[in-house]
This record gives sequence, C-alpha cells and structure tokens, in this order.
Amino acid sequence: MKLVLIVEDEYGNAEVMQLLLEAEGYRVAVASNGRQALEILRNGEQPALILSDYMMPIMNGGEFGAAIKQDPALSQIPFVFMSGTNEEVVRRVFQAYDAFLAKPVELEPLLAVLQSLMADAPQTQAQAERVQESMRQVLEGMRVPPRD
Repeated sequence: MKLVLIVEDEYGNAEVMQLLLEAEGYRVAVASNGRQALEILRNGEQPALILSDYMMPIMNGGEFGAAIKQDPALSQIPFVFMSGTNEEVVRRVFQAYDAFLAKPVELEPLLAVLQSLMADAPQTQAQAERVQESMRQVLEGMRVPPRD
C-alpha cells in the first residue's frame, strides 16, 4: 500500500480525506501545517505523494512546497495542492507543484490525480464502490451548518 501525506489544518477536511483514501487502499499520514509535515518527512517513511492545503498556520503550503523542492531527498515526491485559494495566487508564490485541486475537492478528480501521479495504483470497480459507500457513510454522519 502506498503512503499519502495529507497536510491540512482543517481537522474535518483532513479526517474525511483520510477516510476516503484509506477506503481506496492507501495508507495515510496527516500533518496540520508545513512545519509538522517536514518533521514527518525527515523522520519517517517517504510518502508516494503529498496532498497539501495552501492556507495554513505556521508554514503555509507555498513555503512547505519550496522547502520540499530544495531538499534533494524529498524533491521528487509528487506535490498536489488542494485549496480554496485561486490557483493564480498559489502559482505566484510556488510553481513547482504537480497538480492543483480546487476545494471542495471532489472524489473522482482526486482519484484521477492520484492514479496519474502514482501510475502503478490503478482503481478497480470494487474499490470505487467501497469508496463511494464510505463517502456516503461519512457524509450521512456530518452536519454542515447553512451558509448565511
């Protein structure tokens, strides 16, 4: 099983993303900011891919991405931004990412990016059905307050 590092400061977003990826068969590590993610990367197993938010406290996604690309041991890990921030804003700060997913991140584009950047991780129909069922169960238990 491939390891994916999720770097996301919103606990609920990180938890849902983790559940979905685990249902898909990935192992997942989670960090709440870039600095914590760097500690994980330097002290643990190297992930097959990094999914990072852009707007985070302590070390944002742009700073984190730049630190990754400057480290020869980490620079080859595919780096994917997932953000509600406009991609043009992100690109002005950091351009060396492999893909950009606009929040809210949809399941199919996320899986397509994972499969494309980790080519040897194909999805079967049974896996897709498990992910959809997991997503349904997660969403049934969540209550989202209405927007004003």
